[in-house]
Amino acid sequence: MKLIDMKDTLPVGFIPIQETLDTQEPAFRKRRLCIKFIPRDSTEAAICDVRIMGRSKQAPPQYTFIGEMNSMGIWYRMGRVPQSEEPNKTQTPPSQTITSITTPAPILPRHISMTLPASFSRKSTTRPDYEHQNSNLYAISAMDGVPFTISEKFACASSNIQQVDLMGIMIKSLADIEKEYEYSFHTEHSAATHLPPSPTLLQPSSDC
Repeated sequence: MKLIDMKDTLPVGFIPIQETLDTQEPAFRKRRLCIKFIPRDSTEAAICDVRIMGRSKQAPPQYTFIGEMNSMGIWYRMGRVPQSEEPNKTQTPPSQTITSITTPAPILPRHISMTLPASFSRKSTTRPDYEHQNSNLYAISAMDGVPFTISEKFACASSNIQQVDLMGIMIKSLADIEKEYEYSFHTEHSAATHLPPSPTLLQPSSDC
């Protein structure tokens, strides 16, 4: 992890953090915080904690200072990377087995391994490539790549709608609705034929 100015050249193998995760706004204005990803199996130590503290705060032990931004100091601490696969256990005498059962060794916490995308290959280490990788670095969701499909029991349902009584609500077809609420308007049409003719306006006489 390194903190550099905007005009400085990006270190080889590092990528800048330019956007915030929640609002996608620029993270920094005058300086850039750069990080470097390497395969998990190729290292024994990695950054396990980052702290941002004021000037008046005392430097925490075992932390490394990388720079200052907006009157706040940035510190990080290195930690051991646990092995992805446990070594083969050798057979122990019965006496040692009983001892190990009574006083088990403490279990180290499991760390989430960060799988490197194909774009983080070391073959291309030029600055434009790393700035392009940064755009969607922190926009990866846990649901990415999961297909959305409808269950087969709903896809194979019959297209004909049957009458179903759901909590007293009867679902009717279009033909049933037209048959139940059909109205011929015969009375209205009969009454309209017996209406008196509408009065006409008298034409004004031409004689004055």
